[in-house]
Amino acid sequence: MPHPSKSAFHAFFITYLLLAGLAFSGDTAGGGGLSYGFYDRICPQLEHVVRAATEAFFLSDPTTGAALLRLLFHDCQVRGCDASILVDDSGQPEILSGKNLGIQKRGLVGAIKSAVDATCPPQVVSCADILVLAARDSVALYGGPAIEVPLGRRDSSEPPSFELADSLLPPASTGVDQMLSLFAEKGFTVEESVAIIGAHTIGATHCINVRRRLFDPEAQQGNEIPLDLRALLTLNCPLGPLTSNVSFVPNDRTSMTFDNRYYANGGATGVINIDAEMPLDPRTAGHVRRFAADQDAFFRAFSSAFVKLSSWEVLTGEKGVIRRNCNALSS
Repeated sequence: MPHPSKSAFHAFFITYLLLAGLAFSGDTAGGGGLSYGFYDRICPQLEHVVRAATEAFFLSDPTTGAALLRLLFHDCQVRGCDASILVDDSGQPEILSGKNLGIQKRGLVGAIKSAVDATCPPQVVSCADILVLAARDSVALYGGPAIEVPLGRRDSSEPPSFELADSLLPPASTGVDQMLSLFAEKGFTVEESVAIIGAHTIGATHCINVRRRLFDPEAQQGNEIPLDLRALLTLNCPLGPLTSNVSFVPNDRTSMTFDNRYYANGGATGVINIDAEMPLDPRTAGHVRRFAADQDAFFRAFSSAFVKLSSWEVLTGEKGVIRRNCNALSS
């Protein structure tokens, strides 16, 4: 029997999700909950406009996609995907959290929203939905899976403080125990938890976040850094205060391609703690090996995890607002 194409399998997988009842409730912009057809009647051009704008920014600066994906993850892990990380005019904005060091491209969400509002009725599409779509499209632009996401999120009207973000966002020292607990609270399976960490296949990490992996012998036990990677990390992240906040290293040796090389490298080339621990922990090692051998399996699990993360504890229906300006509550 011939092996089905990746696109054919993806279409089957999305159909399965819909038939399995995972498409969430609601089917119009007036209903509650999330839906795969939320804007079909009131803004049918939405996904095309977001995709075109995201691709234009990506072609201008290929680091854009990784920045948008990280922006989404940091937004969604603090009281759900509500675009709170974009707000600047609250008393203690979330973005000031030390865990948000290096967050970039926040202004692009507002720029994409301007393009959306020029095509669709104004203040119909939330900043939260635009961020989810832009991050989703970024994955595909790097060669990753084309993920179908339900829509209908609303924006926060009372964003959290940076202190709350500090308490909820995981530190760079997070290991397997903390990672599995964090995602289990959001309904993830172990497989999905391992897959979502695969986002490390693109982008870069600031030196301040790789120091334990590089200079702490205890963190390297059983999974020592290869000599060539150690030389690269030491060159880019020397021990000392001057480079901690301004220098960075690629997360993966194919950091401009969304692929399974992150797992194929067995974690030994991972630059932060969780990268090194997952191939060694018996709860996660099997999934690492399977994703290393089967990129389609990784893409399927990542797609499922992406939908779960972007749908966790979101504001819908009458909750929240639709902001005119993504970075301001007072607009």
